[in-house]
Amino acid sequence: MTLADSALLTDLYELTMAAAFYAEGIGGRATFSLFTRRLPPGRGFLVAAGLEDALEYLRAFRFGDSAIDYLASLGRFHPEFLAHLRELRFTGEVRAMPEGTVLFADEPMLEVTAPILEAQLVETALLNLLHAPTVLASKAARSVLVARGRSLAEFGLRRTHGIDAGLKASRAALLVGFDSTSNVLAGRTWDLPLSGTMAHSFVTAFPTETEAFQAYARVFPDAAVLLLDTYDTVAAARKAVTVAHTLAAAGHHLAGVRLDSGDLAALSRAVRSVLDEGGCPNVKIIVSGGLDEHDIAALLAAGAPIDGFGVGTRLTTSADAPSVDLVYKLVRLDDRDVLKLSEGKRTWVGAKQVVRRIGLDGRLAGDTLALEEESIPAGSAALLDTVMRAGKLTRPHPPLPEIRARCAAQLATLPDGLRRLTDPETYVPTPSQDLRGRQQAAERRVASPEIRTRP
Repeated sequence: MTLADSALLTDLYELTMAAAFYAEGIGGRATFSLFTRRLPPGRGFLVAAGLEDALEYLRAFRFGDSAIDYLASLGRFHPEFLAHLRELRFTGEVRAMPEGTVLFADEPMLEVTAPILEAQLVETALLNLLHAPTVLASKAARSVLVARGRSLAEFGLRRTHGIDAGLKASRAALLVGFDSTSNVLAGRTWDLPLSGTMAHSFVTAFPTETEAFQAYARVFPDAAVLLLDTYDTVAAARKAVTVAHTLAAAGHHLAGVRLDSGDLAALSRAVRSVLDEGGCPNVKIIVSGGLDEHDIAALLAAGAPIDGFGVGTRLTTSADAPSVDLVYKLVRLDDRDVLKLSEGKRTWVGAKQVVRRIGLDGRLAGDTLALEEESIPAGSAALLDTVMRAGKLTRPHPPLPEIRARCAAQLATLPDGLRRLTDPETYVPTPSQDLRGRQQAAERRVASPEIRTRP
């Protein structure tokens, strides 16, 4: 899927600001920081995602002939500025947290340093490309943390907010530790494991439930997962036992059964009993039906004998926290630190680094918000790495299994208080002394009645 004229994926004011910068001869090198001011309620952490798409957008950034023709038709922009846009490419540097990194409020997920027109014009697209994957990965990670090793399948394509969102949801879920997706296009695009069972329409299309089960098992003798709740769930489990024995006699096996409605805890116990008494202890029980991490945690806490979960709409729309307050703010222009002092929206100056310490117990021990040029203490890790220089990637994109492994290692460092699904602890990075000093100097400067931001 290709977006034509992708440079137009922006807000109008990005273009009007760029036009004014151009007319005024402001072309200095600017640093913008992309971060979240605060976490959504109930969230103790976020998981960074979407970087690959963001970098590919920057590599392809350009205003083609049709884009320039459209902008000219608006009657807002000087022909000289449009001629400049026609030749414009992204030539800057990007420092970013790798996908799969756990992050917190005020910590830059990404910083861009480039001529100010370039850096300004890509704001909207970068926020868009990083926002949805980060929201979805952060939601999916919570299911991974509470699933206790049970299998997790992403089932939510049909109710995502568009095709692109559906693809991003599948990738985000697999990135943080889900085992499979029902999204076939996502499977092809990123080589993701696919999973699926059957719909109620398949069962009702046959004269009897038994015939539906037998037909499906004949076609998929070692991969059939039978949907039990079309009519009577426990009665259907007994029919599944019969199918399982028929398969076993032919050298095959019934993979599992699925419950999609009702009291899943009680039904899973009843079905497990039927399967075990029928000599089918290896047939797995999968549940689905409007689930999210809270339901998974509750079912397992109740001792429900469930082997896997299909998680759909509430995950792929991040129903309880559909947005994150991601922002992209100018923090330095040429040799001058830049900041905002707006109430509730203050920003830290300068290009920055996030320095993370891990305790002897393997859990997070503290993050420091430092200036980019500060040295990294022994035993600490710098989270932002240079991923693009002069508009070119510094290395190939990491494969998804590598990102997945990184994310698993990151999630393992979360203390119990940050893992909580409700009322999690707050984890706040500590600004370094050097950053505090630069911040105070910039605040004094902007408070001066003689301030001049240009010579």
